Amino acid sequence: MRPLLVLRPQPGNAASVAAAQALGLEALGAPLFAMQAVAWQAPDPAGYAAILAGSANLFRLGGPDLATLRALPVLAVGAETAREAQGAGFAVAQTGEGGLADVARGLAPGRYLRLSGADPVPLALPEGVVVDTVTLYAAQPLPLAPAAQALLRDPCVVALHSGEAARHFAEECSRLGLARGHVGLACLAPRIAQMAGVGWQAVEISAMRRDQPLLALARQMCQNL
Repeated sequence: MRPLLVLRPQPGNAASVAAAQALGLEALGAPLFAMQAVAWQAPDPAGYAAILAGSANLFRLGGPDLATLRALPVLAVGAETAREAQGAGFAVAQTGEGGLADVARGLAPGRYLRLSGADPVPLALPEGVVVDTVTLYAAQPLPLAPAAQALLRDPCVVALHSGEAARHFAEECSRLGLARGHVGLACLAPRIAQMAGVGWQAVEISAMRRDQPLLALARQMCQNL
């Protein structure tokens, strides 16, 4: 069975590696980004219908200004983000499963506050919906760790949780002269697969945008490729 390389940032990386190992996989964690808080000022919550939250990092890194927004319900991209929001004292009104774009498509007319990392993915908004975006953190790219480089010299599978990670991983492979033809990619969403580029042995997309289905796909690929 092939080994699995997990590239998502901490603390999610350790959680995914542990879950992969529980599935019987040999898994290596090598985060490609470090998340860093940035200075921000919370707007007046009056006039906003809810918070759009596309990452659990918002509630890990947002700092004390988050407390001034607790009157607003949270529309969370997924279960992990919802848990972090609740842990920070917020009420979660909705938990999505298909990404923040799917959450945005179902918004009722009104004004919403999007708390985000730097360079957020654009959203297609329904008529009558206005979204103000505030940046709370930024992702600092990291070089591919030596242990990950060694793993990639032999057949393996890589779990990709974001488009930014896919793009940076592909760039690192090119920079380091690492071949793609014996590497399989397990991707959380179609956009991630597109941003990884071409030349990989196989590219598969998880049936659901959650870690457990992604790791189940990765296990299948580790067994069958």
